[in-house]
Amino acid sequence: MDTLKPRKDLTPVFCPRSIAVIGASRDPNSVGQSVFRNILMGGYKGVLYPVNPKAQFILSVKAYPSITEVPDEVDLAVIVVPAPIVLQVLEECGEKGVKGAIVISAGFKEIGGEGIERERRLKEIADKYGIALIGPNCLGVINTDPAISMNASFAGNMPQQGRIAFISQSGALCTAVLDYARGQGIGFSKVVSMGNKADIDEADILMALAEDPQTSVILMYLEELTSGRRFIDVARVITGELPQPKPILAIKAGRTAAGARAASSHTGALSGSDEVYEAILAQAGVLRVESVEELFDYAEAFVNQPLPNGPRIAIITNAGGPAIMAADACARYGLELSNLTEETRKKLKASLPPAASIQNPIDLIGDAQHDRYEIALEAVMKDPNVDMIAVLLTPQAMTDVEEVARTIVRISKSDGKPIVATFMGWYDVSPGIKVLIENGIPHYSFPEQAIRALAAMYRFVKWLTRPRTDIKFFADVDKNTAREIILKARSEGRRLLREDEALKVLEAYKFPVMLWGIASSPEEAVKVANEIGYPVVMKILSPDIIHKFDVGGVILNLDSEGAVIDAFEKMMKQVSEKCPDARIDGVLIQKMAKKGVETILGMTRDPIFGPMLMFGLGGIYVEVLKDVTFRVAPVRELGALRMVKSIRSSAMLSGYRGQPPSDIDAIVECICRLSQLVIDFDEIEELDINPLMVFPKGEGASVLDARILLREE
Repeated sequence: MDTLKPRKDLTPVFCPRSIAVIGASRDPNSVGQSVFRNILMGGYKGVLYPVNPKAQFILSVKAYPSITEVPDEVDLAVIVVPAPIVLQVLEECGEKGVKGAIVISAGFKEIGGEGIERERRLKEIADKYGIALIGPNCLGVINTDPAISMNASFAGNMPQQGRIAFISQSGALCTAVLDYARGQGIGFSKVVSMGNKADIDEADILMALAEDPQTSVILMYLEELTSGRRFIDVARVITGELPQPKPILAIKAGRTAAGARAASSHTGALSGSDEVYEAILAQAGVLRVESVEELFDYAEAFVNQPLPNGPRIAIITNAGGPAIMAADACARYGLELSNLTEETRKKLKASLPPAASIQNPIDLIGDAQHDRYEIALEAVMKDPNVDMIAVLLTPQAMTDVEEVARTIVRISKSDGKPIVATFMGWYDVSPGIKVLIENGIPHYSFPEQAIRALAAMYRFVKWLTRPRTDIKFFADVDKNTAREIILKARSEGRRLLREDEALKVLEAYKFPVMLWGIASSPEEAVKVANEIGYPVVMKILSPDIIHKFDVGGVILNLDSEGAVIDAFEKMMKQVSEKCPDARIDGVLIQKMAKKGVETILGMTRDPIFGPMLMFGLGGIYVEVLKDVTFRVAPVRELGALRMVKSIRSSAMLSGYRGQPPSDIDAIVECICRLSQLVIDFDEIEELDINPLMVFPKGEGASVLDARILLREE
């Protein structure tokens, strides 16, 4: 797939035949020796060269004064020297023909000033020689594949082998995660600390992991994304288009807005960094999680269990309280308690004591031994109405937890339904937990965790089975007219289009714009109003006034010639007083819209991801309610429909408290037309349609107000 074609080959980084550690040290407390020792003692299968001009041997291995004096080819250089000499060292690596480098040294972009320039030069040298460079300022790279067995990092221990890859922007978090995973018995295929991402970034690493046979699940800790659209494209392929799709689970740190800035549009003001990243990850098929605990809770389920066919869950328990907690969690996370078949209920009734509950959750009652768990598990495993199973156990004196665990393990092998377990407590249930973990049954301390993990699996199934559509392309647009309007504004040195210009651009792209006209005198205003038909709204026309309501620049419900004349005179007086320096080009007269639902449709151009479309509940309270969703353009029709359905107030569009359902198809078409417009014209920096008035189903929608801001030249 072209999408997965890497910018640089990462084979020398992940699977090097030979490694030189430049900066390997005899000091046992140094990073240089830690890295060298980890590679040496981790069972690395290739050839290892320490490079240090002041040492003949490092840990009994012959050392070389420089990389250029190493007698053989070197695939990977791990650089652990002071920042000021890293550039010289990388240049020597390039001359030597080294094709992979891990720069662990700090002192680059993260310190500002000269560090920024040093990092720019580092990237320059890497590109000059075609070196795939990880870092700088990183922990390193680990590959547990027995054929490689490489711990090129200063992490404390080589993790056990597993099928989880972990990519992190934070080296410190890497060490904490590795230590946590070791205690939980969780293994890894690859671990990559990206550091400053001067060269290789998250999209490059994802490409390398896409078809890695050692990796089934990819975990990420992100502070920022640098690869923009490429990340989305690569992640979508990995999570949905490979023969064996791989789930990507990500923690995105930093839920605060990306700095205060005076935005000229509602869209710009609402597009804080977290809203953008939420949209990006969802559009890429990446499951966002909130904590490291969640990250591994989900990963254990994905790695060890088959995916469910649907959302229907059976809960088996020996206590009522945990079952209630689990049922509540199902409702919270979008799972359904399965309606057990009559045959299943008959089997349970015939085999369980009268006090047991044969409904779902199935309560085996407190004295349940492994035989009752076996009866219930076998029954729900065969039930066609059950897609997944959660087994709950509280420690009772009469319960043999090891036998229950072995029963779960045995029955889990009989069908393709995912099973997770919650053995609540710690000391008394630990023998059973050990059996579960050793046999690949995900175990969770509390019911909510188990349900949340199964819900994550179902979310991934919904992503895999989503309908696919092509990008909508409209052949009826008038691109030339839109271009002329934009060029005229540019020629006059204006970034903000007047409202009449913005409406003409939208009309050129066949948006349903409410009837309008412009006037520069009371008499012209009356003429336009008579032609359009009453009632009308009057709006000030000025390239210098952004929020017209705030300065008296909007007057509604004008129903006569006299009302129009009075409104014109009043508006000119008020606006002139409040904005004495603003250029006034007249007024815009527009037909008053009939009753509908006010929505907002907009776009802001993100510096990394490009045009971000926004849809939400509109009107004057949009920035207060903040009920909006984002998506990167271009969008497909189904993507546009998901935008509409994902806002909190979507019920208002579906018919709420006796109100007729709104014309969702009209909204979807407007979103797709906006997508095409902003792809065609990258000169557009921000765009607001607020409100886009949506009428009942079959009656369409109307653009009532529009604002377009152009990019700085």
